[in-house]
Amino acid sequence: MGKNIYLTKEGYKNLLDELEKLKKRKPEISNEIGRARELGDLKENAEYHAAKEAMGHIVRRIAEIEDKIAHSQSIDDQNIEKDKVYIGATVKLKDLDENDEFSYTIVDPEEADVAKGKISVHSPVAQALLGKKKGEELKIDLPSGHMNVKILEIER
Repeated sequence: MGKNIYLTKEGYKNLLDELEKLKKRKPEISNEIGRARELGDLKENAEYHAAKEAMGHIVRRIAEIEDKIAHSQSIDDQNIEKDKVYIGATVKLKDLDENDEFSYTIVDPEEADVAKGKISVHSPVAQALLGKKKGEELKIDLPSGHMNVKILEIER
């Protein structure tokens, strides 16, 4: 990976929790591999191959998380203007066409979860909002068309 990623404190904690769980799971998978190996012919031993595959996934994910942690910076520690939309901001918007209000928190792709209102800083909506201030109206181009919005609030 090797590039900086920006995480909230919650996102950083979630990565640490996942890393801890994976490291605890690793010896369990190793034991499963040992037990499956004892069952005989490894060429046709589905349990053995499944356990080896699971171990490979765990080892890769551990390496990935450790790399992300090594290259992460906390958004909360950054000196970011509070009156403009930047990564880490929660933005309340009003859809001027539909008269609906909704909020998004702009996060690093690692933390993005649309169901929880967390959108990637690389998404079309976030890209259109970056650097904008409360009260600004803008047209956001989306793959499905466009949306006219007004920024009602910016929170950090």
